[in-house]
Amino acid sequence: MSYDNRSVNVSHDAVVVKPERGNMLQSISSPRSHGSKEHPLPQDSEENRGSIGQSSTSVVDQVRSPADDAGVTSSSTICPAPVCRQFWKAGSYNDELSSKSQQPNGKNYLHVHPMFLHSNATSHKWAFGAVAELLDNAVDEIQNGATFVIVDKTTNPRDGTTALLIQDDGGGMDPQAMRNCMGFGFSDKKSDSAIGRYGNGFKTSTMRLGADVIVFSRHSKNQTLTQSIGLLSYTYLTRTGHDRIVVPILDYEFKVSAGEFKPLQDREHFISSLSILLEWSPFSTEAELLQQFDDVGPHGTKVIIYNMWLNSDAKLELDFDSVAEDILIEGSIKKTGSKIVNDHIASRFSYSLRVYLSILYLRIPETFKISLRGKVVEHHNVADDLMHPQYILYKPQAAGSEEAVVVTTIGFLKEAPKVNLHGFCVYHKNRLIMPFWQVISYSSNRGRGVVGVLEANFVEPTHNKQDFEKTVLLQKLENRLKEMTVEYWSCHCVLIGYQVNKKPRLQIPQNVQSAGRQAISPPPGFKAVFPQRNSTSLPRVSVEPVLLEKRKEHPDYVASAASKRKVGNDGFTVPGQDRVEQCIRGSASQSQDSETVKLMEKNKKLRAKCLDHKVRSQNLEIKAMNLKSEIENAKSEYERLMGELQALGMVKGEHRRNVNA
Repeated sequence: MSYDNRSVNVSHDAVVVKPERGNMLQSISSPRSHGSKEHPLPQDSEENRGSIGQSSTSVVDQVRSPADDAGVTSSSTICPAPVCRQFWKAGSYNDELSSKSQQPNGKNYLHVHPMFLHSNATSHKWAFGAVAELLDNAVDEIQNGATFVIVDKTTNPRDGTTALLIQDDGGGMDPQAMRNCMGFGFSDKKSDSAIGRYGNGFKTSTMRLGADVIVFSRHSKNQTLTQSIGLLSYTYLTRTGHDRIVVPILDYEFKVSAGEFKPLQDREHFISSLSILLEWSPFSTEAELLQQFDDVGPHGTKVIIYNMWLNSDAKLELDFDSVAEDILIEGSIKKTGSKIVNDHIASRFSYSLRVYLSILYLRIPETFKISLRGKVVEHHNVADDLMHPQYILYKPQAAGSEEAVVVTTIGFLKEAPKVNLHGFCVYHKNRLIMPFWQVISYSSNRGRGVVGVLEANFVEPTHNKQDFEKTVLLQKLENRLKEMTVEYWSCHCVLIGYQVNKKPRLQIPQNVQSAGRQAISPPPGFKAVFPQRNSTSLPRVSVEPVLLEKRKEHPDYVASAASKRKVGNDGFTVPGQDRVEQCIRGSASQSQDSETVKLMEKNKKLRAKCLDHKVRSQNLEIKAMNLKSEIENAKSEYERLMGELQALGMVKGEHRRNVNA
């Protein structure tokens, strides 16, 4: 199964993460033995350590750690813990423990410091966002045949502490894919429907949830079966004072001739990596490590996150104990408002992982199941919770070209108007990015209970997949969603019991006089403003204060009205002319408003008829179901009676035979 376990004095030769030229991507690789099927990696020569500009490939060094290990077994029964158990305080790093790397002087040599693991993980402000990242990897494996992903609590066998298990039956990772997974910036997800794309999610999510993670993956391709074990341990790096990220990885390949898995690395490198794994992982022997593959099957991946972070109260951030079939965020349950609000999905998703996972994906194949704490998560579509739904087409444009076509489902929550919850659930490539995004501030009842669902693939999510990049397209989307909310509320709020708060409209005054008034004599030296034939006074129009407020709100409208005032023969403004024009416009506006009111009343009646027909249809469906049930009962009763009749006939026949005998 493996190399023999006799004591060998070897140093901790381990795989080091180093950046790639150009885009500074980091890779992880390990040297191979002469018989390896993979391409041999360059040796650590002066040329390879030189300027990055001299090579276009990643360079992997073998770096000796400060301590040597005398064997490949660990006698310690306690799993080492990180220096600090609180995530937001774990960023401090002591470089004094580190031995200076023996690198050529004068060379441009770059490497990734272990502190980057912590700073990189701070992009996840919310623990559930980190869990979702790991589930994305499993969902992306559906195209490779994955049928389930398991999220559960497990136990660190060394110290009995709680650990998080995430396991799927996807295609798994071969040795090179395992290194890409542990590295930075590598992603082999080329499908347009794939959720992951940056090659960074595994590191940010696992390091956000715990200080250490061990990965077991089995892969089968072209009749070659391999399995790999990788350890990314912030505890190991900080405790030993490394000045770069070191990742021990073990690779095995199934040998048909021997009927078992054999190591792929050369003996020295294998024992070195194994010794680190046995000292810093939850498993103290190689046999215990290999036992983790027993439930993986022919292909799949198992991720165990241990030394999980604590909150400021010295409790685990993730609460595994309060609800047996759920995982909660410790201390995040806030009971405010009514029970119907507290129990709603829009309130519970922030602290209940089961609720969050139920809405995490817009569509889930029936062949794929998400299991949390031993129970399948029921998929939930928020659009199914809406009353009086409307489907609004939106075509975002950028630089004059159409980016996409988006259909937004908008409506009232079924609990409206008893709940004041609102917002839009915005998905990207089937993945929920912004749950119940509040695009408008609600100072009154306007917009209360309005919820929408849409899939916006034309905007790009941030790296933590909890927000979108702040672009012009996102701003346009936000503005359009605001308009949708206001328009929908104004047209449909009466359906759930609200009354439309109509602003006072311009009314035609009743004191319009038809009689003229006396002409006013102009001052000496000025001609009359009105000719004698037009000496009749123009009507006085009293303007409502609301109209004045409206004019103040629309300066362009005021300027337009001022520019249209009539001027007299001598260049003087004709008094009262603008008031007449306002009166005329008010009359036309009132006519249009009356038409609008009639249309709204007609629309209301039609909707009432539709609702009535819908209720009747539902009643008919219920009656049909009841009739079907009665028919089934009648069939069952008929079959029972026929059975009794046949049995009675048999008894009668037997009785006749006995009588004849």
